[in-house]
Amino acid sequence: MRAAASVSFASAQPAADPPETGRLLGVPPPEPVRPQDLALTLLGAYVLPRPRAVWSGGLVGLLREFGFSSAAARVALSRLVNRGLLERVREGRLVDYTLSPRSVRLLMEGDRRIFSLGDEGSDGTWTVLWHWIPETRRLDRARLGRRLRFLGFGSLQDGTWISPYERRAEVQELLAHLELEGLAAVVVGRPGDAADRATLVQRVWDVRELGARYESFLTAFDGHRGAVLDDREAFLVRTNVVHRYRRFPSLDPGLPEVAGPRARAAALFGALYEALAEPAQRHFDERTAPSRASVMAHEPAALS
Repeated sequence: MRAAASVSFASAQPAADPPETGRLLGVPPPEPVRPQDLALTLLGAYVLPRPRAVWSGGLVGLLREFGFSSAAARVALSRLVNRGLLERVREGRLVDYTLSPRSVRLLMEGDRRIFSLGDEGSDGTWTVLWHWIPETRRLDRARLGRRLRFLGFGSLQDGTWISPYERRAEVQELLAHLELEGLAAVVVGRPGDAADRATLVQRVWDVRELGARYESFLTAFDGHRGAVLDDREAFLVRTNVVHRYRRFPSLDPGLPEVAGPRARAAALFGALYEALAEPAQRHFDERTAPSRASVMAHEPAALS
């Protein structure tokens, strides 16, 4: 059967450039999608498996396929360069991008979390982190929070994060990387009993909302299982699947309370990720590695 690939941004208008954030048609995410985040999804899904230089104009064009303006796409890519996640490579008037060592490390860690979500066993040990980072280092505090969520931590209260897994080594490495040693403490232990564990889970994670997010993912994408899609449609669907699914490791540390919907979502993700890989990659490669002669002849304004 053939399914419609309704995965552009709802706010995009054919007669004008769309705004910098939008919501995906047919698959509304829980919050607006930023072009920087979508660019990272593209890099992780289509460049990380085979690292190489990709044409900047092609990346801009692919972001436009999701409804972003050229200006928003270029700003997003420039910000990734400024964050040390992309490196520019110039060849005359042409500009390519390559992954930086930092982005390779982060994307590989992301893949590990995404593809192992829910598979990690636990002996019942929890990890608690307290920090007292001053306001003068609020940027590092925000970075710490993002990374802790990615590791499956939840915020118990201001300055206190917990994980239902033993994460001492990862947290100590993270604190050293952010130069926050001496401004935080890590403790591992076990809740007193099942009631204490349930209280902590209820306090930190919204299990009902998390289950609803998994069900929303299933509803949005199950209709694409076995669908006949052309290369562009396969690219749009697969990218959207990856972008939506990659949020789950930051929301769900692997709670048994949502094991059922998580397992179904993981199975659907894996099936679509593999089934659409070849045509999606083909579309990405065609857009990001154009003939230099064609670029020079037809898109001189997009060379840098």
